[in-house]
Amino acid sequence: MGYPNPKSRSAELGRRAEHVYPGGTTRGQTYYAPYPIYAASAEGCRVTDVEGVERIDFVNNYTVQFFGHSHPDIVAAVQDQAARAMCFTMPTELDIELAEMVLARAASFDKLRYTNTGTEAVMHAVKGARAYTGKPKIAKCEGVYHGAYDYAEVSLDSDPQSWGQDTPLSVGHTHGVPRGITGDVVVIPFNDVAESERILEAHASELAGVLFDAVPSRCGGIPASSDYIRMLKSFTHANNRVFILDEVVTWRLDYGGAQTRYGIEPDMTTLGKVIGGGMPIGVVAGRDEVMAVYDSSVGKAACSHSGTFSGNPVSMAAGIAAMKLLTPEAVERLNQLGERARAGLREALFKADVDGQVTGEGSMILMHFSSEPLGDYRATYRAHTEKRAEMLEDLFRCLLNRGVLFSTWGLGCLSTPMGETEVDHLAEAVLDSLKEMKAQKGKALAS
Repeated sequence: MGYPNPKSRSAELGRRAEHVYPGGTTRGQTYYAPYPIYAASAEGCRVTDVEGVERIDFVNNYTVQFFGHSHPDIVAAVQDQAARAMCFTMPTELDIELAEMVLARAASFDKLRYTNTGTEAVMHAVKGARAYTGKPKIAKCEGVYHGAYDYAEVSLDSDPQSWGQDTPLSVGHTHGVPRGITGDVVVIPFNDVAESERILEAHASELAGVLFDAVPSRCGGIPASSDYIRMLKSFTHANNRVFILDEVVTWRLDYGGAQTRYGIEPDMTTLGKVIGGGMPIGVVAGRDEVMAVYDSSVGKAACSHSGTFSGNPVSMAAGIAAMKLLTPEAVERLNQLGERARAGLREALFKADVDGQVTGEGSMILMHFSSEPLGDYRATYRAHTEKRAEMLEDLFRCLLNRGVLFSTWGLGCLSTPMGETEVDHLAEAVLDSLKEMKAQKGKALAS
């Protein structure tokens, strides 16, 4: 059954959802017009919708499913733990076991605390940095996504009318954000060493730390330069400020995440997604002296931290199974497959004679209908607005009818059940879709 089809089961469910959810969805990024396709089941790298149509999943719940869907080891671990108990008011040996596995992955990890999501991890890391330094402000790069915490959302999607000139302005993401929030966030331009250093030095006396993603998709999926990373580390170290590395997404790039891949030395790291094996999870890890702010064993902690479901045994069981599967060999194989996928997509753009480029690192893919050099937020913004954004959405819909689930924003990622067959199919499906899009454009112009 082709998409869209107003008589489909997904269309029916979409109409039903409009009566219970504002905007017809309980999760903003899963909606697309005229209605989202509803999933029924998934196994390996394929998702089956409620119509029974099977598609290769190149979104993987926005980078979560490194091991694909329903991996037997993870399913068994979850089922075993769920049969014994879903949650307790007591700790379990499972949370210690997973912590030991995670801490062994990177030199910057001395201790950790669990949260339920990446957003929560970022929130608690920011609060921890404030508690450690006694300073109120946080710095972050313009346009970079760090979850739904209102401080971390500042200048997430600012536009040319609001983002300022050389010095980025602090712009609230949602309506009604208090000025106190935007006033406590210092925004710096990604990968601009001189300007970022100037801004940071100007606010050094007020900053608690710097929140940073080394390969942000909203800056083109281009890694930060070694000079930029060095500047951030030098600034935070010289001023005794906290260098927070957001690895919620980038943890899939290496056995120890982006920090081992690019030689980054953070004070705190936020994790999530991959380490939960498909279950909700978040982690704040870091150096002993910084993580001590959460210690309440000898009185009130400098930074209180708790959570009803933090460290819940089902997520811990899934995480242990996932960490056992996340070997250096598994990561390297998927990263090499990512290179093949990006090369195939570049060839598809060339054969279709469509202006664009493909970026990304490791097992991540980003498509852009623009040839402008990327590497910061503003260039990436221009590559994903107006007609170029419409083209990405058109490509998404064309791919749905060719057995491929991609994202409406051009973001994709791989999972371990995939092989050359799947990534080559992606390239072929994109090429066919681009040809269809060009033909439809020609028809529209002729009519």
